[in-house]
Amino acid sequence: MSTSNVVIPTSRGPMRAAYAAATGAPPQPGIVVLHELWGLNDDIRRIAERLGSAGYAAVAPDLYSPGFKPLCIARTLHSMANMGAWSVDQAEAARAWLGARPEVDANRIGAIGFCLGGGFALALGVRGDLRAAAVNYGPVPPNATELEGVCPVVASYGADDRRFAAEGQRLDALLDELGVEHDVKLYEGAVHSFMNDAGHSVLQRLLRPVMAFAYDGPAAEDAWERILAFLDRHLRSA
Repeated sequence: MSTSNVVIPTSRGPMRAAYAAATGAPPQPGIVVLHELWGLNDDIRRIAERLGSAGYAAVAPDLYSPGFKPLCIARTLHSMANMGAWSVDQAEAARAWLGARPEVDANRIGAIGFCLGGGFALALGVRGDLRAAAVNYGPVPPNATELEGVCPVVASYGADDRRFAAEGQRLDALLDELGVEHDVKLYEGAVHSFMNDAGHSVLQRLLRPVMAFAYDGPAAEDAWERILAFLDRHLRSA
């Protein structure tokens, strides 16, 4: 299976995306795949393909389009810090595009995100019409009021992630407070971006002095097992 390149209309212009058709007969559940800081790369395309093979129609929008990538990265980081408008609007456009496809059941759509994309998946779970959100080492708002109405959440964090481990602990506590169904796990020995096995980009190498990045195969596969079980429970039923 491979992804195809598609274009999604948004209020800010055409947005590039990768689409993985699902195996199995329609109507199919759908997943919006939200990338890390590194953008829509081969790793994110492989994740979309994995979800397609698991029976989910998966679309991975390029949150940096349209626009000049360095400026888009800066704008997206600002958006992440504010659980924010720009990129969540782009993610919502991808969700609406996916739900309008004839092979997809618009009532059975979820989102999965990584790092900043994890934060946007969580925000989309509050704002958008999602049945479930998978949050992987993403930022979390400071209080429960910003998560009111959020859909069920499965989340995975590295316990040795100096920047985001505390976010995972807070997410678990906030969802407990709200009474939202959730499965949050911190993996001992895992650092940031532990599910990304695509190698290290130049930007990752530049950030290494302040944040460790490393793939952890056993932790990643355990996280995938939990994610797919959670998505199946919430998105397979009509």
